[in-house]
Amino acid sequence: MTACASAWADMSWRENIHSRLVAWLKIVLPLAALAILSTLFLVARSIQVPDELPFAQIDLKERARNPQATEPAFAGVTDNGDRIAINAVSARPIDGDMSRVEATDVDGRMDMNGGSVIFVTSKKGLIDQPADMTRLTGDVVITTTDGYVMKTEALNAGLSTVWAETDGFVQGNGPPGRFTAGKMKLSTDPETGKSHLLLTQRAKLIYDPRDPKE
Repeated sequence: MTACASAWADMSWRENIHSRLVAWLKIVLPLAALAILSTLFLVARSIQVPDELPFAQIDLKERARNPQATEPAFAGVTDNGDRIAINAVSARPIDGDMSRVEATDVDGRMDMNGGSVIFVTSKKGLIDQPADMTRLTGDVVITTTDGYVMKTEALNAGLSTVWAETDGFVQGNGPPGRFTAGKMKLSTDPETGKSHLLLTQRAKLIYDPRDPKE
């Protein structure tokens, strides 16, 4: 009987400890979870994550100072009916003036009413409507359906009339052969609509009457 009573007392003591432990855990665990959540909340409040990333704020400020258009296109018709189209990768107005625009990676096309087409590409361009001209700079390449390909560093061209003139040295090839010159001028005959190319300042021609497409 004494042994049974001792075993029973021992079991009762263990159950009592277990019950108390469970009761304490029911209280302690929720409090611990609440403490952890409170800590996380306080840490989050102290970090103060910004609404916008710093580089985004800088970009927005830069765009506000320099409004820029992506892949803009400019088009017009000259007094003689020639069509001019200019595309670019990006462009922005100069000092907020939309009539004067700086562009990058310019791709231009001039369709003459006589049937010939002139293509022009350059790294940079300035479209100046008040001056009725555009200025192309940086690896300027001029290609015509008449068979001419010319390269220069700077070219000025008209907007309402088809004319073009290089700042300086130009080199290229065409139906007559290869040529170089200190300057090049391109104009259009108002009666026939055909373009005329004039090379000046020590112009040199290596005569080669072969088909330039060969």
